Formats: sequence, C-alpha cells, structure tokens
Amino acid sequence: MWQSSPPGSIYDYIRVASFSIGPDGLIEQWSRRAAGLFGMASHEAVGRDPVDAFMPAELRSEGHRRVGEILDGKEWTGLVPFRMPGEGGAHGLAEIYVMPSLTAEGERAALCIVVDVRALRRIETDLAASQAIFGQSPFAFVLFGTDFTVVRANQRFATVFGGAADDHRGRTVDDYLAGPEAERLSATLKRVLDTGESVTDLQLIGTAPGESGRRHWSMNLYRVHSGSGRPVGIAGLATDVTRRHIAAREAASARRNLAILNEASVRIGNSLDLETTARELLDVAVPGFCDLASVDLYQGLLSGEEAPPGSWGSPHGESGGSAELRRVAHASAVADAMPTATAGPRAASGTECGTGADGLPPALGSVHRFPFGSPCAVALRTGHVEDVPGDGLGFVQSTLAVPMVAHDTVVGLVQFSRTKGSEPFGERDRVLATELAARAAVCIDNARLYRREHERALILQRSLLPPGDPEAAGLDIACRYLPGNTATEVGGDWFDVIELPGHRTALVVGDVMGRGLRAAVAMGELRTAVRTLALLDLEPAEVLAALDEVARGLGTPGTSGSGRGGGAQWPSRVAHKSREADLSEVYLATCVYAVYDPVTRRATFANAGHLPPVVAEPGRPAAMLDVPPGMPLGVGGEPFEEVEVELKEGALLALYTDGLVESREHPLDEGLQAFRDALTAPGQALEDVCDHVLSTLDTRHGEDDIALLMARIQGLPVDAVGDWRLPPEPRSVGRARELARSQLLAWDLDDLVDTTELLVSELVTNALRYGEGEIRIRLLRDRTLVCEVWDAGLVQPRRRRARDTDEGGRGLQLVGLLSAAWGSRRTPRGKTVWFELPLPDGERPAELSVEQLLSMY
Repeated sequence: MWQSSPPGSIYDYIRVASFSIGPDGLIEQWSRRAAGLFGMASHEAVGRDPVDAFMPAELRSEGHRRVGEILDGKEWTGLVPFRMPGEGGAHGLAEIYVMPSLTAEGERAALCIVVDVRALRRIETDLAASQAIFGQSPFAFVLFGTDFTVVRANQRFATVFGGAADDHRGRTVDDYLAGPEAERLSATLKRVLDTGESVTDLQLIGTAPGESGRRHWSMNLYRVHSGSGRPVGIAGLATDVTRRHIAAREAASARRNLAILNEASVRIGNSLDLETTARELLDVAVPGFCDLASVDLYQGLLSGEEAPPGSWGSPHGESGGSAELRRVAHASAVADAMPTATAGPRAASGTECGTGADGLPPALGSVHRFPFGSPCAVALRTGHVEDVPGDGLGFVQSTLAVPMVAHDTVVGLVQFSRTKGSEPFGERDRVLATELAARAAVCIDNARLYRREHERALILQRSLLPPGDPEAAGLDIACRYLPGNTATEVGGDWFDVIELPGHRTALVVGDVMGRGLRAAVAMGELRTAVRTLALLDLEPAEVLAALDEVARGLGTPGTSGSGRGGGAQWPSRVAHKSREADLSEVYLATCVYAVYDPVTRRATFANAGHLPPVVAEPGRPAAMLDVPPGMPLGVGGEPFEEVEVELKEGALLALYTDGLVESREHPLDEGLQAFRDALTAPGQALEDVCDHVLSTLDTRHGEDDIALLMARIQGLPVDAVGDWRLPPEPRSVGRARELARSQLLAWDLDDLVDTTELLVSELVTNALRYGEGEIRIRLLRDRTLVCEVWDAGLVQPRRRRARDTDEGGRGLQLVGLLSAAWGSRRTPRGKTVWFELPLPDGERPAELSVEQLLSMY
C-alpha cells in the first residue's frame, strides 16, 4: 500500500534531490528538489552538461573523467563542490550517489542522488545538541505526545521516579501524581496543546517512589512543533524546589513571627487589668500563630495574695497537683471546634493536663489544678516549655504548654494548639511562644504590682478623706469625690471639713500636682498638716504660710548635718546632700482655706494658687469670689492674703478642684461659666445640687480627679446665742454666773447650769487676774454648748499641776476635767478662752470620781 510521507518526516529536514544523466553525459531529467537545491529550473538544466554547469573550472576535467567512468558502468559516491549558475552564485558541497542505469534502448546512463552536506551537518549538530541537552540535563525533562502519554524522558526524570528512562514511555500523569494534582497537570497539558501558550513555574506537589515526605516541583511546559509547524507534543522541564519551598516557608515563618512579635509589643500590656492582658495575648496569637489557645493564672495572684517569687509555681498543691489556677481567657479560630463554647482546647487541657469531672477542659472563669505528672504541671514547676500529646481524636495535633515567667516568678500558663491540617510547631515556634508568654507575663506581673500599690494608695487616699457626711454648725454640707479613669484613680485632690472652737468650721479643698501614689502620699501629709494647723486656731493666711513650709520640706530628703562641724570632715556629706536635693522631687499644690463663723455668717478665705470659690446667693446668679490667688504651696517667698466675706442666709458656697471645670475639649473659662450656670437653682436640696452639677458638666473625661465641697449657709439663730460684755472688776464674776444661769434655764439646759456656772466663774476670774481690758462672754447652743471668754490680754493660759501647799492654780485643771474640750486662741485684739459641754441626752452627767477630784490637789 502506498502511503505518502507525513509532514514533519526526516525528509522535510534533509535536502535530497535527484536527476539523471543520459548516454551523452547531459542532464536528461531534473527533479523539483534539484531545482530547489541548485536554484535552476528544469527547462534550464535539461540538456546541459552537469560538470560545466555546476563544477568550478579547475575541477571540470576531473569531473568529465568521473562521468565517463560512470557511464562505463561504475558506481561512485563522493563529495562534489558546486556553485550556483550565474555571476556571484553561491558555493556548496554536495554528497552525490551515482548509480549506473540503462535506457530503454540498452544504452548506459546514470541516476544521481544529491544531498546537501550543509543540511546534514546541521541535522547532525542539532541531534547531538538535542541528545546532550535531553540526556545530560540536571533537570527532569519529559516529552508528552499529543495523547498526553510520555514519549521520552531523560535520566534525571527516571532518577526521581525510578527505573530507566525508556521505562517511562507510554505512562501518564496519573502514574506520577495523585488526585487533584494529576487533574491539574492534565488540564494544563491540554491547555498548552490547544492554545500553544507556554506555562512557567507550575507548582506541583507529589511523593517520589519510596519516600514519605512530600516534594515540590516547579514545571515549565511548552508546545513542540514539527518542521512543517504541526504540533507533535508538549515538552516539560521540571525542577525540584522542595528545599527552596522549605527555605521560603521558613522565611515566611520568620517574617510572620517578627510581625507577631511586633504586634505583641503594640497590643499586649495596654491595660493594667490581668484578664484584659491575657485576652490581648490570645488576640495576638489566634489565628496568626495557632488555632486554639488558653491562659490560666494562679488564683493567688488574682486574689491579690502576697507570695514570694516562685511560690506560685510550687510543685504541687493540697491535692498533689499544681496550685490552684483560674482560666481567665481562651480563643479559637476553628468553628465548632469544641463540644462547649467555654472550653479551651481539648488537647491543651486534656487528660494529660487535667480536666474537670465531666471530662471537659476547664471552663472560662473556673478554678482548677493540673495533675502532678502532667506536662502542664511540669511546665509550671520547671519554667520550661513542654509538648502536650494530641487529643487522640486527630483534631488537635500539636500543643505547647508555655509557663508565663516574669522576674523569675511563674504567674501562670498559656497553651497554644494547632489543629489537624496546620503545620506542627517547630523550634522557631517554641521560641516565639516563649517570647509571647514572657511579654504577657511581664505585663501581668506589672499589673499585679500596680494593682497592689494602687489598692494601697486607694486605702490611703480614702482614709484621708472625711468619712461619711461631714457635719458643721450653721452649715449644710455635701461633697463629692470622683477619681479619674482606672489608670489615674489615685491622685492628689482632697477636701476636708474641720470643726473649730466656737462652732466655727474650716473648709479646705486642695490639689497636689501629679497623680499616683506619690501624689496621694503628699496629699495625706498636707491634709494632716492642715488639720494640725487648723486646731491651733491660726488665721487662714497663717495656715497657708505654714503649709507652704511643709510642702517645701516634702521634696527635701534631709537638711540636718550639712551645716554642722567645721573643716574638711564634711565636704563629701555636703556634696551628697546637694545631689540628693537636686534629684529630689518638688511637690507643688494648690489650696483654698476658709473659716466660717455661724454666729456672724462671715467667712475668711485664703488662697494658694487655687481656683476661686463660687457663691450662689438666693435670687442672684452664681459668682466667683475675688480672693487673691497667691502662689502655689511649695513655691515660697510670697505672703498670702485674706478676704472676709459676709454670706447671706441660704447662699451656696462651692469649693472645687480643676478637674471639674477643665479638660482638653474646652478652655477653662467655658468650664467655669458652665459651673456657675449649673448653680442657678440654689433652693434645691444640697445633694441634688451636687448631682446636678456633676451631670451637667463633663466630669467623665478621665483626665483628672474631681473634688467638690458645697455648703449651704445657715447661721445660728439669734436665740441660740448669748453675748455679754462685762467690766474688768471682781463683781463681774458673779454677774457672769447669773447671766449663764439665766441663759441656760431659758434654753431648758438645767442639767448644765451648775457645771457651766463653775467653769464660767473660773474663766472670768482668770481673765480678771491675768488679762486686760473689757471682758466678753458668749454662749453658743448648737450640737454642743460652747462658752467663750474674751479679754485683751495676749498671754495664753497654761495648764499646770498645783503643789499641795498652793492655794490656787487648779482652775484650768477643773475646766479640763469637767468639759468635753477646752482651749484658747489669739484674736486681733487679745485672746479667747473657751470650753465645750455636750448637750444632755436625758441622763445626768457622771459625777467626778475621788481620784479625779484628788488629782487637782
């Protein structure tokens, strides 16, 4: 059967031509291929001498001799140089196969087969190069036919997939790859064959024969054509990129870990709350680092117990396991991962690390222990990361139990878990897990320390504020103290209500600049100093002047010794003291101090750099009192001024700190105006007025503490005051007793008549004996009975113990024994001696004992 040579056969590449020579030595037949090879058409070549037509002149004689031998019946094969006809014809080299033949008449002729030697050399070179590339390539090379079976594979390909190179002929992609990967490669081969578009870096994953690990290949595919351009297959060049993939994966893991650490530095520790810090850790870890995670903290740490370093990580508790822990946080990136929503990772808290009685992990907020031999208990005991086995169900494949260590103290345990399908934890992951747990542990330990100091500071600060609702004669008092946010709850704001002799009241509001424990301690020292100075019954300006000295001394570590001695034995100590003074903290504070007298309804104010008091009188808008501000406490060098103001009955007096009226959202003037506007209804109950002020103003900005002290003026009624002036003569003693008796009887205080007469007699007698000028007596009835005796003498009374032989000197002893309190104070024109008696409650006062009476003699 005749079959034409298909396109792309070897004859398309080898330039083969034929022609015949007749008995006369001339060209008799000329093929088309000969015309293409020599560039001469048939009608030009037939009838010509081939030697004269194509051979150089110097070879023609030899050529004629050879043609003659051929026509004599001799075969010949050789290389013959030739040139194209015409001027400038190209030269070539032909390999000629000459076969003698006979014509129909029996004459001798010849058939010549001509091959272009240059084409043969190119084919030989191409075949050698192709074989070298295909056979010696370090890359796996495979040629698929149009039916997608392997036509040829090189030795490198056979090395990977086994056997010899020829053994792979006829195989398909299913023999090398499984499932989806084989389908993906088959689809790609079809697309390349159909479209002719090459595919580069096709990533394939498979397993080589005899190996368990997965390999990664990068494959380039392109369509192969015949000489005539017909597609004959797809060539594939595959490179094993497993190491590169591992390196890239490790680099990506390193970048991910660095990103997680960077995120941890930003997100962990933004709060001083222990549970919040634990949740921040899990927010960073899940899902970027793991699929499931939980945090357990020691119960002792959460309850605020004091414990030495390491005691929280004790080897076992009462039940032989770890000390009690509480699950404070958990997170999961896997939907429906656990049977219960509050359970942590089963593997992370499974049978190896302890479960509840129901077999489930500890619920969020529950208190539990880890069994002594469990990996979690070992991690807590040793402070090292432990691997926890999987859950046995194939859900969790890898878990790390990481102790949270801060300053050599184990504060808890964090467990990171990865589920099936995720990459197991490696050494890099262990390092990252340790770093994450350590960062969170430091923040948690700092939060613990802060909470401890914060609670102490709160106890200190609350103990220094007036307990309950303060009471004062002639005043209705209401107060509010609002700390800033949780981070600034401890501050230096304070207020105080101090009872003074004569039913007078000192009202104080102050603010130590700064926050925290130092400010609270400074506030406590200043408040104590204010109370001490107030009990000395000094004028407001004198109180602030003395308080300024106290404030300046708070920041000085010590002054004794720097000026002692002489010579050179003190220079180092002096220099040390100087450095301490330079490094010491300067305490500055502002303060308003006011003394109110309910008899006169007059208040005396002194101000040390504080915001001015505000007064709202009935029927009039609130206004700020014009009190000279003075310098803050601790600055020194400037005296303080006093201002005396008469307050109307029912007026509101407000003392406050700057946190009430100042914030970043609005200037101070606007805050002060809003405060004054909020006091436009002074007729309301005082507690309601305070609530209205705080609800009207922006008091929740959390920038500063707020102290508000409000007082409604209620002077003593006229019938509650007895006031008399007596001349400095002996009969004034009897007159004083009579006046006191009649006033007490008018007040229905019969039980106090005898005691009051006796004590008034003693004080008036002392005023006559040791004082000067006119004597003034004043009785005040409020919550207690107060008697005051004025004179112009400057000498303060001094209580002393009389000797047995003394006839006098026992008056003040008697006053001290019979009164609830007594004392003296300076006045602008002399002094005042006073005593105080409690009002009767229906029971007769206790009589003095024999020992008390004898103590006066």
